[in-house]
Amino acid sequence: MYPLTCIDGYRIPLREEVYVLDIIPLTSGPATISSDQKLSVFNPTNLSAGPQVNLVTRHGNITCAKAYDVGNGVVCTAGEDGSVSMWDLRRDPRQAEVARLTGWHFAEIFMDVRSTPTPKLHYKEVHSDDVTELNFHPSDHNILLSGSTDGLVNICDTRITDEDEVVIQTFNHDASIHHASFLNDTEVFALSHDEKLALYDMAENHENGAATTDFGDMRSVLGCQYVANVSAKSNGAGAVIGAGAHEKEAFELVYLTKGQGWNLDRDNSVGLPGAHSSEIVRSFCFYDEAQMVFSAGEDGYIKAWRPNA
Repeated sequence: MYPLTCIDGYRIPLREEVYVLDIIPLTSGPATISSDQKLSVFNPTNLSAGPQVNLVTRHGNITCAKAYDVGNGVVCTAGEDGSVSMWDLRRDPRQAEVARLTGWHFAEIFMDVRSTPTPKLHYKEVHSDDVTELNFHPSDHNILLSGSTDGLVNICDTRITDEDEVVIQTFNHDASIHHASFLNDTEVFALSHDEKLALYDMAENHENGAATTDFGDMRSVLGCQYVANVSAKSNGAGAVIGAGAHEKEAFELVYLTKGQGWNLDRDNSVGLPGAHSSEIVRSFCFYDEAQMVFSAGEDGYIKAWRPNA
C-alpha cells in the first residue's frame, strides 16, 4: 500500500455534530453537502481557509447532490421533502438557486431546466421501494441507471414515455442498493448496503442479467468494515473502490482493473493514514492531474491528500 499525506483540511465549526455527506468534484474545486443543510465550494489549494461559497439549501434534510455542469459549476441538490434545486455557483449567493422543483416523492422525475421547471417525464412504477441512486450513461444521456432498496438496478431509455416499456434491462442484486453506476459504455457496478459488490453487463451477449463478476461481501474480501463508494476512472482504465475500517482509523483506495476480466489490485492500493479518525468516510474523489485526493467524513472534515514531495 502506498500512503498519501494529509496536506490540508477544514472542519465545519459548529458545536453540534455535523457530517460532510458527499463531495462533488467540479473543475474549480470540490463542492460538498453537509448535514447542516449547506452546499459549499472550496479552493482545492486552500481548504483551511474555509468555503468560498456557502449556501443554505431548502430540502428539510439534504440527501444528495450531482454536478449538472462540472466546468461551469452548476450543481443539483435534493432532499427528503421531495424537492430538487439547481444552483449556479458562479452567481451571487442570493441568486444562486436558479431552478426548484417541489412536491415529488418515490418516483423518477425529469425536468427541462431550459424552461419553467416542471416535470417532463414521470416514472412512478420503475421500482417498488425507495430509489437510492440515479446516474446517466457516460456517452448516451438518454440512458439512465437507477438503483433502489428493492434490490434492483434498472437501465431505462428516457426516450420511451410508456412506463411499461421504459426499462430496457434489469439486474437483480438481491440486496438493497447503496450505490450503482456505469463503469464504461456497457458495464455497471452495484454495491449493496450490506457491502456486497457485483458487476453486470448490458451487452447483448449478457441479456440474462446475471452478474458477470460477483465479489461478494467486500468486508471479507478487503478486510474492511464498509465501502464508501466505487468511482470509475475518467480515462476508462478501471475504477477505484474506497474502503474503510473506522476502528483502525484507516481508509484505502483499491484499484479495480480491467483485463481479461475485472480484478482487485491490492499491490498498488493507496492509503489515507489516520483517515477521519474513528469516524466513517462518507465520500472521496480524485483530481488526477493535480495528484490530489479529497475525502469527507462524519467528523465534519473535508481533507486533501497527496503523495510525499
